[in-house]
Amino acid sequence: MRLPVVSGGDAVKAFRKLGYELDEQHGSHIILRRTDPPHRRLSVPNHKELAKGTLRALIREAGLTVEEFTRLL
Repeated sequence: MRLPVVSGGDAVKAFRKLGYELDEQHGSHIILRRTDPPHRRLSVPNHKELAKGTLRALIREAGLTVEEFTRLL
C-alpha cells in the first residue's frame, strides 16, 4: 500500500488515537510519548507535508503497518 501524504498535525492526531500523548515540543518537532507498554517516544516534525522516509520511520517506530496507520487518519 502506498504511503498517504499527511501533515505533521494529521500524523499527531492519528498517533493520539493509539494512546500517544503530547509530551513536549522543541521548535517544530512535537514529542509524543506512550505511557502504557510498549513505552515509546515519537518525534513528529510539525510540517505541512511529512517526507515519505520520515513518515515510514514513524509508522514503524509506533509498531504499525501502513494500512493500520491509514485507517487511523
